[in-house]
Amino acid sequence: MDRSGNPGRPRARFASWFAPVLLLAAWQWAAQAGWLPPRILPAPSAVASAAGSLAVSGELWPPVRDSLLRALAGLLLGGAAGLVLGTLNGAWRRAGAWLDGILQAARAVPVLALAPLVLSWFGAEDAAGLTLLSLGAFFPLYFQAFRGVRSVDPALVEMGRSCGLAGWRLYRDVVLPGALPSILTGLRQALGLVWLVLIAFEVFLAPSGIGRLMAQAGGLPQADVLLVGVLLYAALGWAADRLAVALERRLLRWSPARWRPERALGMN
Repeated sequence: MDRSGNPGRPRARFASWFAPVLLLAAWQWAAQAGWLPPRILPAPSAVASAAGSLAVSGELWPPVRDSLLRALAGLLLGGAAGLVLGTLNGAWRRAGAWLDGILQAARAVPVLALAPLVLSWFGAEDAAGLTLLSLGAFFPLYFQAFRGVRSVDPALVEMGRSCGLAGWRLYRDVVLPGALPSILTGLRQALGLVWLVLIAFEVFLAPSGIGRLMAQAGGLPQADVLLVGVLLYAALGWAADRLAVALERRLLRWSPARWRPERALGMN
């Protein structure tokens, strides 16, 4: 039994690590046995060797840095705009009636479908990538913030008013905490879409980044370097999602939704 009193948690953690290790072992064995041609799927040891060589030579870190900075810039710019506009439209009914319908229609257009239009404006430059990444972050956070504000219990708002809260203090202490679960859901959705747009932009258009590294390896071809790029994207996306989960756990400690009955029952 672990410290939380749940005897099933250590077994679940062991299973979550054992399955990937078993898969890697099977992959390595199949590659060494010749069942997997190196030009199609190199062995994990070859991929690790390629990653080590790129890291030692210094070719790995600039692409990782450029990809991280692009993703962060798009998330901050588009996410902040979506959060502010969604909160304002959710709280201000008149503005929401005008703008929300337009944004709902725009939401139906996939972000990547706008790529030709954005490229005609900016060309294959970082400005085009930043625009697409910002749009990818904007819509999830806008709609979840709008939905979260509109779903706050009116009784809580009235209780806050009866306690003397008004204006910004009312929104800060009552409305925003009530909308926070939806906003954090929007953040995780935005992260997923930002990584998707980033990969598409970097592989085909960006002058630098992990995707450019993969595109150059694909032209040679170097399957081991291609897999290094895939694993880098996967690791960065996983790390971003874990950070969002940790933020959610910290900010929603007060929420009844954080209580899980299966923990009390000793279930997985």
